[in-house]
Amino acid sequence: MKKNEHNISLSSTLSNGLKAGLKTTWSLGKIIFPITLLITILQFTPILPWLVELVTPLMHIFGLRGEAAVPIVLGNTLNLYAGIAGIISLELTVKEVFIIALMISFAHNLFIETAVALKVGVKLWLVLVVRLGLAAAAGILLNLFWTGGSEIAQYGLTPQAEAVPEGVWQILMLGIEKAAFGVLQLALIVIPLMLFVQFVKDRNYLERFSKGLAPFTKLIGVKPNTSMTLVAGLLIGLAYGAGVMIQAVQEDGVSKRDITIAFIFLMACHAVIEDTLLFLPLGIPIWPLFLIRLVTAIMLTVTVSVLWKQPKAKEESVVDY
Repeated sequence: MKKNEHNISLSSTLSNGLKAGLKTTWSLGKIIFPITLLITILQFTPILPWLVELVTPLMHIFGLRGEAAVPIVLGNTLNLYAGIAGIISLELTVKEVFIIALMISFAHNLFIETAVALKVGVKLWLVLVVRLGLAAAAGILLNLFWTGGSEIAQYGLTPQAEAVPEGVWQILMLGIEKAAFGVLQLALIVIPLMLFVQFVKDRNYLERFSKGLAPFTKLIGVKPNTSMTLVAGLLIGLAYGAGVMIQAVQEDGVSKRDITIAFIFLMACHAVIEDTLLFLPLGIPIWPLFLIRLVTAIMLTVTVSVLWKQPKAKEESVVDY
């Protein structure tokens, strides 16, 4: 049997990988396109300023001034790039920048990444509680226990000015352009990634890969067949790693318990290296930002895993998509 598996032709691997990539791009594109279009349009309506105004009174809980609501709302509704652009537009202390950076690291791009989590089978309430709860707790604790960082942050970059669209038609076209680019970017990442995953599966490398990650999956209390989900999320994030995650759940028999625990881990520190490096030019301590997310993810996941015991009977895997 193994011999036949090793003899799977390269053309068959490429064909199956391309089909999986296109299918995943279509599936996720149906989520990313309308959400990106909607959020882009909302930026030019009274809704986003209303959200900022709504959140402003809460900022003092995190030791932040009212206008800090701008990068937090932008980061939560859009992505880290939007949040960083919001930070740079304000004169903030190092402590304030660090608090905002940590909060939006835990809870950013909520609309798209929550939709991805739901697609894999994770409950909506769990996504919101974990991501928003970690962001709020991190902001409060950092404000209470860090006494440094009172100097004004020195930014090492300036945001590129964008032409403000005029009129409904220009706003709509900008939204369509950004949404289409988002789907194109997704395809350029997902299709090669799915080709690689198919190659790994057809050559039986996945089993060796899973064994190599066995100590880590054992630490957080899940089975080795979650390894592809964890690596995809850690390296390239929830949105772009979703294709691998969905395929892993469908084909590798990942249980509901294990995919939920894996996502709890990833919601705390997905794309942890790339996300952390984005804040490097803002003049804040990078290593603490990285370690806080990673250690929090491990502690939270281990705790949930211990409380949620592995059932003796075989669980049903998540099959509804």
